Amino acid sequence: MRRTHCASALLASVALLFGLCAGAARTSAAGSDLPLSARWKPNVNYTVISPAQPTNAPPGKVQVMEFFYLACPFCHALEPYLEAWRKSKPAYVQFVRVPVMWAPLQVKDARLYYTLEALGRDDLVGTAFNTIHRLEQAAGGDEDVMVGDTPAKTLAVQEAFAERHGVAAGAFARAYNSFDVHVELDRARQLGQTFEITHTPTIIVDGRYRTDVAKAGGNQQLIELITFLTAWDHDHQGAG
Repeated sequence: MRRTHCASALLASVALLFGLCAGAARTSAAGSDLPLSARWKPNVNYTVISPAQPTNAPPGKVQVMEFFYLACPFCHALEPYLEAWRKSKPAYVQFVRVPVMWAPLQVKDARLYYTLEALGRDDLVGTAFNTIHRLEQAAGGDEDVMVGDTPAKTLAVQEAFAERHGVAAGAFARAYNSFDVHVELDRARQLGQTFEITHTPTIIVDGRYRTDVAKAGGNQQLIELITFLTAWDHDHQGAG
């Protein structure tokens, strides 16, 4: 009777110990569950955002957010790579853009971007990129182009650009001064602060990882890193 009791106690102790060890192993695995490969490493190629920030991506989607501004030459250089990736990216990836709002120049560019969005003319964003880049080159690298030194002059310059591409001046002005555009500008400002954006282009993946061209090692490498991070998070959603 005593031997049976001792054996039962021993079995219970072993089971408890095994359970504790298994639980510890699961905790350890979850704690180290970061995108990691022979090529891509945290704190080298990307930064882990802590705490992770929520996104408005639908269930099952992974959001990729680009912080940019239209007069940024580095954003312009990345644009062809992003454009090609957007055409072939997996269906589970949601791509969004957020213009930075550091100074008057960026605010003016952001207003143009959101005005084109409000008008349903996203197709003109690439045209604006190319036009501004061409003007910058003509001005010797000066980024302060397609803007004026007063709000009225900025509106006039950007309105003229839109008119050249089929947008009625009145429609552009109404969207430019609309409540919706003001809301988007405020939201962009808040997101830039939340993610502590200090340079462009900066990429945020799933509200969890921050990276850029320098960390990835080049424009094409950044696209490959984005692909890796989005696939990882899609495969690990709900893990742990």
